[in-house]
Amino acid sequence: MPQMMPLNWLTLMIFFILILFTFNNLNYFVYLKNQTYCKFNLKKLKFNWKWL
Repeated sequence: MPQMMPLNWLTLMIFFILILFTFNNLNYFVYLKNQTYCKFNLKKLKFNWKWL
């Protein structure tokens, strides 16, 4: 039945978009950063910026 073909393409497109969306979200949110990478020492530099 050719009348039903656009519905089939629409459902396939929606299904593909949902799979793509979930795959991207899982790759973005499940990634665990290495905690030792973020640890670094910041030395506070004390400058005197007074106009005296």
